[in-house]
Amino acid sequence: MSDARFEDGAEAPLRLKAVDADDLKVVSALVQDAVVPASEMLFDRKVRRFATLINRFRWEDRPRAEASGDYERVQSLLVISDVLGIKSEGVDRRDPDLILSILALEFAPGPDGTGDLTLTLAGDGAIRLSVECLDVALRDVTRPYRAPAGRAPAHPLDGEP
Repeated sequence: MSDARFEDGAEAPLRLKAVDADDLKVVSALVQDAVVPASEMLFDRKVRRFATLINRFRWEDRPRAEASGDYERVQSLLVISDVLGIKSEGVDRRDPDLILSILALEFAPGPDGTGDLTLTLAGDGAIRLSVECLDVALRDVTRPYRAPAGRAPAHPLDGEP
């Protein structure tokens, strides 16, 4: 038996779960550069769940896309369970047209499995979720569509234009 490869996923929609720091690194890499309207974020305090509909770049498809020039995005649900509280910086939820871009998901563990899960956003924004345990799900919910920019997102190194 061998480890799974990206090629094994082919065109199947992603359905991933992160319950530890190593799992979260994979989910974080896959949601990097996802864009989300602030209006598509919901925190349901009663069931302790944060959910957002994101438009994620299909990083897992990049080798094929680079060869063909046909870059894709897909709508996905990012769901974080067991959320005890939420705080944000640099996010004006009153702006109905605000579009956010996710750069990374990071977990800072606390005592007894608790901790803070931070969604780092472009433009110095962040959403910090205090969680009882790490429980993150990522699930594609639409078919892929051509990326409007027609290229892969780029991140210039500090000091470069």
